[in-house]
Amino acid sequence: MPLNACELEIDLFCRGMRVPDDVSLDGARNVSRTRAGLGSGLEVAIEASSWLKREIYANVPVVETFARTSPYVLTGSPGNYSIVEERLQHAYPIRIPQAPAWYGRQTSRGVQMSRIGVLQGTYLGIYINPICAFWNYKPALNCRFCTTGKNVGEGEVAVKALEDVIETCWAAREESGITFVHLNGGFQGSKALAAAEPFIRAIKEDVGLLVGVQLTPHHDLSIYDRLIDLGVDHFSFCLELFDPEWFERVCPGKARMIGQDRFLRAMDYCAARLPRGAVSGEMIAGLEPPDMTIAAIERITSSGAFPTVCVFRPTVGSDMEDWPPPSYDDMRRVMSAVYDACRRHRIPIGVAPNIEVSLVVNPDDAAMLAERNLGFYRYEAWRRALRLLARPLFWNRMRPRRTGVARKGESSAAA
Repeated sequence: MPLNACELEIDLFCRGMRVPDDVSLDGARNVSRTRAGLGSGLEVAIEASSWLKREIYANVPVVETFARTSPYVLTGSPGNYSIVEERLQHAYPIRIPQAPAWYGRQTSRGVQMSRIGVLQGTYLGIYINPICAFWNYKPALNCRFCTTGKNVGEGEVAVKALEDVIETCWAAREESGITFVHLNGGFQGSKALAAAEPFIRAIKEDVGLLVGVQLTPHHDLSIYDRLIDLGVDHFSFCLELFDPEWFERVCPGKARMIGQDRFLRAMDYCAARLPRGAVSGEMIAGLEPPDMTIAAIERITSSGAFPTVCVFRPTVGSDMEDWPPPSYDDMRRVMSAVYDACRRHRIPIGVAPNIEVSLVVNPDDAAMLAERNLGFYRYEAWRRALRLLARPLFWNRMRPRRTGVARKGESSAAA
């Protein structure tokens, strides 16, 4: 039988896709080698044909070694693409999102905007601090799946000026219709969150987007209160692995300098101070045993946060590039657990407007994996009602706090 859109998304993350030389990708978003490297694939939007979702965004591996033997192959041409599963000859209609015009434009300081931020699904991702300090240790303490130390400063600007970030945010809002910008970065000791404050303040005051922050947790939890006062809408915490031995093995810097407990304490603290579902715990599935990842999902949702689960990708240039990708069956089980835990703990997933993340299986994507029973329909009805009720609240949070200055930023972005 053909897979549904979420099942196909999971299998593509696990198997990758081949792109023949004669298939044109004219106008597509570039395969991006920024940040940790998980965005190293081709952005696609899978036709869902479901009342749950119109389409699902996925960043499909195409350059990694394992993708060369994938049963999935891209066919067609711009405006008429399909992914064909060659073993069973199933064809899945997809759309390849176009690179926006602003990618090729420069800010008023002469910096190409795609070197400031990139679209990942429907949101804007910006790496706001220098290369993760774990790469500077001898020997390096970087997370073994990560390529940040090889990417930051190559495909993007290493240190981003506030003016360039604001102009890029304006261009992405006006031309790509984004509602959310995700500010992330690597380990910088105790300085990272304080360094994020000017970016948060300026985006909220001058652009008016929803703002997410993903930085290593601070030991002084009161700093999160200050960031919430500045207007942060979402915090995410990259715990990555729940099994202590796997955590230490794969994330030596995090294990030595931070520890799992600080991630969990910061997540719990923020989840208690923001609306339910405004905080996430980020995990990587496919390295530690699936039962450990599922235990982490339960721990995250029990705090009122939601899990964002990446399927492990052996990215080119990482210490783990020769590792095998995980199995589809294991990943389907994990993603089913994501939705089930969110339902049982009443986490309002998929409520914020126009936020589709291409690097992970979104928790609301995983609704397509769930058993259709009374609990499912009750939860889906509750989520739908919340989306309608929350709409004016979100649009109010997306209004620039200052007028006049916003027009100046808009003018710069269009220059």
